[in-house]
Amino acid sequence: MTAVRTAAAGLALLLATACTAPAPPRIQASTAGATVCARPQGPPAVETATTIEVIEQAYFCILGTYYSGATLDARSLLMAGFVALTQELNRDGRDVPEATMPALTGDRKADWAAFETIFRKITDQVPDLRDRLAVVTLEAVVAALGDNHARWAHDVKRHPDHYDGDGYGLGLAANVNGPQADANLGVALPPLFVTTVQGGAAQAARLRPGDIIEAVNESAPFIDGKATPAIAALYPQYPDARPVRLRLLRQATGRRWSVTLKPGLYQRDLATLQVVRSELLEDDIAYVRMTAFAPDSANRVLKAVSRLRTGRTLSGVVLDLRGNGGGSPVEATRLVSAFVHGKVTAYQCTVDARCEASRTDDTVELLGLPLVVLVDRGCASACEHFSSAVKDLRIGRLVGTRTAGVISGPAQPYLLGDNTLLSFPDRHHLGPNREVIDKIGVPPDHYVPLTPKDAAAGRDPALAKALTLLHM
Repeated sequence: MTAVRTAAAGLALLLATACTAPAPPRIQASTAGATVCARPQGPPAVETATTIEVIEQAYFCILGTYYSGATLDARSLLMAGFVALTQELNRDGRDVPEATMPALTGDRKADWAAFETIFRKITDQVPDLRDRLAVVTLEAVVAALGDNHARWAHDVKRHPDHYDGDGYGLGLAANVNGPQADANLGVALPPLFVTTVQGGAAQAARLRPGDIIEAVNESAPFIDGKATPAIAALYPQYPDARPVRLRLLRQATGRRWSVTLKPGLYQRDLATLQVVRSELLEDDIAYVRMTAFAPDSANRVLKAVSRLRTGRTLSGVVLDLRGNGGGSPVEATRLVSAFVHGKVTAYQCTVDARCEASRTDDTVELLGLPLVVLVDRGCASACEHFSSAVKDLRIGRLVGTRTAGVISGPAQPYLLGDNTLLSFPDRHHLGPNREVIDKIGVPPDHYVPLTPKDAAAGRDPALAKALTLLHM
């Protein structure tokens, strides 16, 4: 997917510089979207084969409903889809003479008709590849948006022995997480090292936090300080069961060794599955870890603080959002509202800068406590909504590293004809100061990264800094 996104971005730039046909007027795009975009009513039925008709539905749904669909050069979507189609033919050794990109004019309907005609000619020559070619084409069309909240959910599988709470993979987490490895490698910094051993193959091989990963499948994770796609192999998804070979260094002993880990199911620590965990730290400081902005999670945080407050006077709150992948913007706004009233927490905007403000819920009781928030590159989406509000509204301080920059806007789901779900934002997210956070992230007030030595020793320098700030 990362390679597809890169290719799509290059194609979009090429089209922008080489072609000058105007985008269709807003009314044309809106009409198309209204006729093909349907919100799901309950769980989808059994998935069926993806066809050219489904690709057409997704194409016009994007143009009519995606937040920048009215101004989007639709040729970039079709070209990305055609690139993926021809690459799949090549991989199968089945290239056909008809696989030539049609001339595109910038007329969305005419360009689609030309694309569809060629697609049908190609797939008629290789009917056994028709389904697969449709899938890779639609995957590429969606990836061409370059939007971290645009997704086509299809062919979702789980291990037949999966049980609630089970994990799948190598059983480890590294300082470059899965979403970064898939789509945002440019922000990763060397060295690559294990931060958590969760179970499974990593635990069986006796890996430890702080172990430096010098090679993944014989490839360097960083070259000249820049992350490489090799890192993505650390995070296989079912049914990918290909073994992954790691070369490791344990700094404390100087030991270097190699190990091959096979992906599989593993049982995770139940405590790590809790969305909200809390404890009382030194000097009556409330520590609350929140792993997602799930439904009712803001209330759970507030209840946790209230319980820790019973019978004592708290001197502050440390809210640990490291690794929080986001969730509901409503929960983010509600949690902000426990620290400030009468403020805008974010803006959701159309491509022509018509914005709707998300405001604090002033029915939420104010905590009236000093706040420090721990953030890292795993803090994404609704987590960044909350973090940017904390920073812009000056209701607390951020400690750790810059957030993920994965907050294009709240995704809305649409049901396609093959019973799969296409989702993307119809509005773009801006922070309280109307700043763009997407692809940039929120910088911490105090930059405190985790090092391999910290991880190996079980030290948490960001938490230590937070406690220092609350003691001042």
